Amino acid sequence: MTVLVEERPTQAPKTEAEAELRETIVEAREVVKTYDTGKVQVHALRGVSFGVGRGEMVAIMGPSGSGKTTLLNCLSGLDSINGGNVLIEEVSLADMSDRERTDYRARRMGFVFQFYNLMPVLSAVENVELPLLVAGVSSKVARRKALDALDLVGLREWAEHVPDELSGGQRQRVTIARALVNNPAIVWADEPTGDLDSENADEIVGLMRKLNREQDLTFLIVTHDIVVGRKTDRIVRMVDGQIVSEEILEVR
Repeated sequence: MTVLVEERPTQAPKTEAEAELRETIVEAREVVKTYDTGKVQVHALRGVSFGVGRGEMVAIMGPSGSGKTTLLNCLSGLDSINGGNVLIEEVSLADMSDRERTDYRARRMGFVFQFYNLMPVLSAVENVELPLLVAGVSSKVARRKALDALDLVGLREWAEHVPDELSGGQRQRVTIARALVNNPAIVWADEPTGDLDSENADEIVGLMRKLNREQDLTFLIVTHDIVVGRKTDRIVRMVDGQIVSEEILEVR
C-alpha cells in the first residue's frame, strides 16, 4: 500500500521511540547548486528543502539529470552549495571548515557507490579497515572492527579474499561493511545495485533493509530502480533539480 503526498505530516510523535525515529538527522533548507562552465550555467538544484529522520531508509529517484546524485553530494558535504543551508545532526556544514567536514565524514558517515571502489590488491578485511587506519585508529582495533563489520554483512569467512575472488554481490557487501566500520550516523548509497544482476541487487537491498531495522541505521539511497525504491520507507522524486513528490511506503 502506498500513499502519495507532497509533504510529510508534521504531527507530533506519540512515543519516545517515534520521537527518536523522527529526529531529523540531515536537512536541506532551500539548497541551490549551480554549475558554471563559463559558457552555460546548469541549475542542478533549485531551492531544495528536504529532511531525513534518524532510522529512516529513503530513496531518491528521478530521470537522469534530475539532480539526485548532486543532492546526495551536497547533503554529505562532498560538494559545495551556492545557496541555502545543509544541517547534519543540527550542525550547519557551512559552519565547518574543510578539515572539519572531512573529519566529520570520516567519523559519522558511510558511503556505498555503484562500482565498489575497492583496492584490488587488498583483501576484504584490509579494504574495510583502511578508513580506520587512515583516521589513525590502531591496527589491532581497526582489524577487530573490520572483522565485526564483515560479520554484519555475512562475509567474515571471506575476509582474506581479494576483490577478484569475490562475486559482484560479495564485493558490494564488502563496500557496505566498509561504510559501516566507523559506526556512522548515516549511510549514503549512490546506485548501490546499478552494477548488479537482479538476484544480487535484491540481496543487497535486503541486506541494507536488515541493517536499517536491526542496527537502526539511516540510509539515503539514490537509485533509478523502482524495485529498490519500493523497499524503502519513502521515495522522494526529483525532476529538473526540484523535489516534485514524496511517496510514503508501508513496507511489509
